[in-house]
Order: sequence, then C-alpha cells, then structure tokens
Amino acid sequence: QVQLVESGGGLVQTGGSLRLSCAHSRSIFSSNAMGWYRQAPGKQRELVARITSGGNTNYADSVKGRFTISRDDAKNTVYLQMNSLKPEDTAVYYCNVDRLIGASWTPLLQWGQGTQVTVSS
Repeated sequence: QVQLVESGGGLVQTGGSLRLSCAHSRSIFSSNAMGWYRQAPGKQRELVARITSGGNTNYADSVKGRFTISRDDAKNTVYLQMNSLKPEDTAVYYCNVDRLIGASWTPLLQWGQGTQVTVSS
C-alpha cells in the first residue's frame, strides 16, 4: 500500500513562507502526476497545484505567482513552496497521485493525514 506523508506545515504571519513536502513510499510516482490539495474548515477540498510526470504545472488562480510545485522523483518527494502567504491560505494541505481519467483529473489514493498551515493576520 502506497503511503503519502505530508509535512512542513506550521503557523506563519501574513507574507511569510513555508515549504511543504510529500514523501511517498514507493517510486511509482515518476510516471504519474502529483497534486497538492487543501481543505479549509467548512469548505470542500480543492486543488492547489499539480505537476505532471513531464514537469508541466498548473495552479489554482488564487495561488498563481505565490506558490511553486516541484518534484524530485529520485527522492520520491513532491514539494510546494508557498510565498506571500495570506490568511485565506489557512487549511490542511494534502498531496495525492493524480491521473487523467477521461477529461478529468482524479486523485487516486487514500488521503493522508495532511499538514496544517495557519496564516495569522
């Protein structure tokens, strides 16, 4: 069973930075897209950023220009660099393997524990 372990969250002030990491237990991800998602209290989980196996990236409009997703397949790890953080970025952040099924991207694995990001105003 592949396990995803997110880390790097914490409490920061508005304008601060954090770097999240997602480590996975098997090296199957080099051929798959990886996504970072977040879920704020009372809201649905939403995609923050995705990176394909070829390195193509896409971002939610709310984080464009502030967040950067990257991957290191040799280390079985995907990262999310978050700069210029805002209070509305407060959420639990999760990663997952994403696969294009038909016309939609679908997270494939059971969600991990996530990592809490809290941005104070």
